[in-house]
Amino acid sequence: MEFRHLRAFVAVAEELHFARAAERLHIEQSPLSRAIKELESDLGVQLFERTTRSTRLTWAGQVFLEDVRRVRAALDQAKVNVKAAANGYRGVLRVAVSDSIVPSRLAALLAQCRAEDPEVEIRLFQTPLARQLKGLRTDLYDVGFAQSDAVGEGLVAEPVWRDPLAAAVPARHPLLAYKRIPLEEMLRYPLVLCHPEACEGCARQIERVLRKLDAEPIVADRVTTHDMLLALVAAGYGIGLTNATHIEDFRHPEVVARPLAGRAVMLTTYLLRPDSEPSEPLRHFIERVMPGFVGSQGGKV
Repeated sequence: MEFRHLRAFVAVAEELHFARAAERLHIEQSPLSRAIKELESDLGVQLFERTTRSTRLTWAGQVFLEDVRRVRAALDQAKVNVKAAANGYRGVLRVAVSDSIVPSRLAALLAQCRAEDPEVEIRLFQTPLARQLKGLRTDLYDVGFAQSDAVGEGLVAEPVWRDPLAAAVPARHPLLAYKRIPLEEMLRYPLVLCHPEACEGCARQIERVLRKLDAEPIVADRVTTHDMLLALVAAGYGIGLTNATHIEDFRHPEVVARPLAGRAVMLTTYLLRPDSEPSEPLRHFIERVMPGFVGSQGGKV
């Protein structure tokens, strides 16, 4: 089995069409088909079921695809590590970020890491929550941030930041007559909300708040980033529900932040990591986020 066999397999598995896969790899279809036959012969299993109308993975092919993706990810990480070592870094931390974490918080943390531990390279990955959880389990990422603690077995979620949920209101909007906006009043107007797949944790927390009300919200749009949410608010598309600190960071003259009436609703950001003793670079990183952290063996203070 050679690496070219794996490249050919992944291309066909993702395209499910030999002609498109060959075009993607910039080769003719004949050598591509030959590479797949060689791979199936080497493994002793059938990876694809082909008819005149379709190509699909067998169950063995689906299992093999997941393993090959892990192998390729490990090779990609090996390239990153060796380049980092050549550039003078003594370690690499892979940090996954979901739910559009507040930029000012992340910037302050990264600046502190660079100042206190300059020999450790930090690589950021923006990814949906489901992909982050999978990556933390399969060693694609070392640590992550998200606004959900529903992580399942093998992972730990620890609250690190809490920010009030606030209304982002277009300038000169009637709701600005309120210093603290009642949710019931806000639901009279169209809302701009985070998309539940792109910002899963944040969307879940906001959905729990809206579910307590009798009225059904009018949703003008669902967006994939908080910046887009605030841009649409500035354009007058609707009222945004989001992190108050995010609105402050955005600082758009056409967007006004207003607290919500009643008891403050807090959006919680969690640090996610594998449930195991962290490496030394990861331990130092966690200590900057959570000063009381001393590791799983020594407990927490």
